[in-house]
Amino acid sequence: MKNSSLWIILHKMRMPTIVVILTYTISIVGLLLIDGIDDKGNVYKMSIFDAFYFITYTASTIGFGETPYEFTYPQKIWVTFCIYFTVIGWFYGVGSLVSLLQNKLLIEEIDKLKFKWQVNGIKRKFIIILGFNYVTNEILKKVLESDIRSVVIEEDENKANNLILENYTPTVPILVSDAKDQNSLIYAGIGNKNCQAVVSLFDDDELNLTVAVKSKLLNKKVALAVKSSSSNNTENLQDINVDIIVNIFEIIAKELKMVINAPHLLKLEKWLYKIDKLDARVPNIPKGKYLICGYGRLGKHIYKVLKNEDIQLNFIEIDENKAKHLTENEKALITFANADDKKVQIMSDIRNTKAILAFTNNNTVNLSIIATAKKLNPDIITMAREDNANDFSIFANAGIDYLFIPSKIMLNKTINALLNPLSDMFISSFVNQHEIWAQKLTRKLIETIDTDPYIIELTINKYESPQIYRELLNKTEIYMELFMTSLYNRSQKNNVIPLLLVRNNEKFMLPEWNTKLQIEDKILFACDKNAKDDIEYIAQNAYEFRYALTGEEKKLFRGFK
Repeated sequence: MKNSSLWIILHKMRMPTIVVILTYTISIVGLLLIDGIDDKGNVYKMSIFDAFYFITYTASTIGFGETPYEFTYPQKIWVTFCIYFTVIGWFYGVGSLVSLLQNKLLIEEIDKLKFKWQVNGIKRKFIIILGFNYVTNEILKKVLESDIRSVVIEEDENKANNLILENYTPTVPILVSDAKDQNSLIYAGIGNKNCQAVVSLFDDDELNLTVAVKSKLLNKKVALAVKSSSSNNTENLQDINVDIIVNIFEIIAKELKMVINAPHLLKLEKWLYKIDKLDARVPNIPKGKYLICGYGRLGKHIYKVLKNEDIQLNFIEIDENKAKHLTENEKALITFANADDKKVQIMSDIRNTKAILAFTNNNTVNLSIIATAKKLNPDIITMAREDNANDFSIFANAGIDYLFIPSKIMLNKTINALLNPLSDMFISSFVNQHEIWAQKLTRKLIETIDTDPYIIELTINKYESPQIYRELLNKTEIYMELFMTSLYNRSQKNNVIPLLLVRNNEKFMLPEWNTKLQIEDKILFACDKNAKDDIEYIAQNAYEFRYALTGEEKKLFRGFK
């Protein structure tokens, strides 16, 4: 049956219902067969309604008296039997009902039904988030702030209760179920036209891949944000066209490369992630000898990204079993020992090392490694990996020069990719740019706009920019410089810089103002508040668009700006 809760009720209450019906039937038939005497002394037969009415309140032990006339002794004997007979049936029925209401399977089915009603009641865009933890909790908050609803699937009932206690507004429907169960995804509305994305950020790569495959089979158009912790899994996700792949170790390795080679690129990234402003301090990490503690998945990504840089890499790894799967080049760079040991650090020439990177998966060990290194070399640059965001204050007090927090990096990447897809594309495009390019762009943004420009994403289509869309359909030539126009005075220009143009899946960084617009163009702008408002007016308002394009002004419809 489609309604499993109804099937459970029918299955569990079938026998109690039969017992109650039988007790009623036998009791009523007995009253119908036994003769009674009315108030005039005449023999009468009790009607079906009178018999049913009497047995109804007698069986439930209410007892309103004898009706419609005083009973004869045969009737009283039969009623005495019925009292005990029907009460036993009622006790059995009520007991079964109480047991049914406590049935875990029924409760789960009712919760699913309630969940489906809540999901079907969502009439706006929403995303499906799998699992509830620190990262997904922050994603929920950011998504709700952006007026996008969320639906959560969480297998752990305790975590689900924690989400309910968060008291989100509007309410976030949650289903306690296995995330890889395709029925759970269906209940969560993956086939709904308003479902924008599925977020799967589990530590288990196999689980994430399973979710991704099933999600794509259920809805090819839905966007996927999936965590990956290995190159092989990343390739598998790419093969099934996953839109957002969050490989934390790869991101950290590339971020480390930016810290060393192009810190202004990192500054741009942090500005787009809304972490820092453009005038934030740039890290100064000298090249030379680096000692990296830990050669797990993160260490391998760092080696892959930095092996061709002008840096001397040396690794310390405590697990000797990892040597079985390493190449000879990798083995030559690794010392298998305890990186927290003072003697091991001295043997690794810590006093002549420019930077030490404590990148094990143990926060306490990382803090201890840094403390030991700073005693041996007070001038050493310190970097550390911190796996639990709750320990942030402890690491901050340790005076670490640069801290990598995987959970926050994953959070920033996922939120930016979900809510600002063009911004995420722009970051991916400039990762391999050089420092001079980043310095020039940073300076241009500050001088043209300010230290914390607004970001606006616009698609040339009938929904986001209907006026421009209509003109382009009519073969009117419109140039990107239209968005520079000030609606206060058309002869003046707003403070705005185009950062990215995406056309037919091809990316054009820092496009020229004289670029002709085409339908389905996607443009990323950096601008101030006035320019942001004007761009939105030009895209949406027919009169503002006409004024910006031709100078024709209709004051009747245009307000004061």
